[in-house]
Amino acid sequence: MHVTFVGLGLIGGSVALALREAGGWTAAAWSPSGAGPASALASGAIDAAPATLDRALADADLVVLAAPPTACLALLDRLAGEARAALPGSAVVTDVASTKALLVARAAANGLRFVGGHPMAGRETGGFGAATADLFVARPWVVVPGDPADTAAIERVEALARATGAHPVRMDARAHDAAVAIISHLPIVAAAALVEAAAGAAGEPVPHDWPAAAVLAASGWRDATRLARGDARMGAGIAATNAAALAVPLRAYRDRLDAWLALLEAVGPDGLPDEAAIRERLEGARNRLVDPG
Repeated sequence: MHVTFVGLGLIGGSVALALREAGGWTAAAWSPSGAGPASALASGAIDAAPATLDRALADADLVVLAAPPTACLALLDRLAGEARAALPGSAVVTDVASTKALLVARAAANGLRFVGGHPMAGRETGGFGAATADLFVARPWVVVPGDPADTAAIERVEALARATGAHPVRMDARAHDAAVAIISHLPIVAAAALVEAAAGAAGEPVPHDWPAAAVLAASGWRDATRLARGDARMGAGIAATNAAALAVPLRAYRDRLDAWLALLEAVGPDGLPDEAAIRERLEGARNRLVDPG
């Protein structure tokens, strides 16, 4: 099967490397800058890096949009417009973006044969240089059918997922977006807000106690803020295309923080907040992670 990647950073590059190791796949790639495809071609991860999108689309059985969500929306418009003649009629278009509802709707409006995809794996570093062939091994790969009756298209995308070592999971677009808003997108915003609370937001004065705190920061701070070190363009695209779904858990998170604040400010006769109540909440959170049911 021949795959054309449109964009080739961390996720697209990791897919290309995994397919090369799996065997039985050929691949071409194009991006506006050409940097990722050039590096991939030099490394042997792909077979061709054409200079134009039209040439890259030739003979594609599967077109993988490997770009941020808002860029994928623009690419869907391009595939349905100026690049329509270059897109093989039997080709299936998929993507690896983190949001699905808007993309599935845009593809349908454009009359494209589309199956949404979201491999549930990543790293805080980006670009083809950060790609690894084993990134998706044993990870879920969400598959969101554009047309549930087009089983051949769905199976083609699921075959791609399996070739990378992932296991496909079929989901409805809105159910997917609600789920990832909780476990993926909320943590991005929470990490950014944590940095802003401790070190100040961009354009604000640095809090007087931050320099001393930064000297003492260790693994706890690093782990809690890891997602704030990621690709800001990617994070912005995710939040913008999943804003309504993200707002729901974000409000719940705000309510939980308010409850924590009330608990800490309720000082008892000994001048301290209720330590047993604090411990109970911490234990409850830990136990919920151990047994989510």
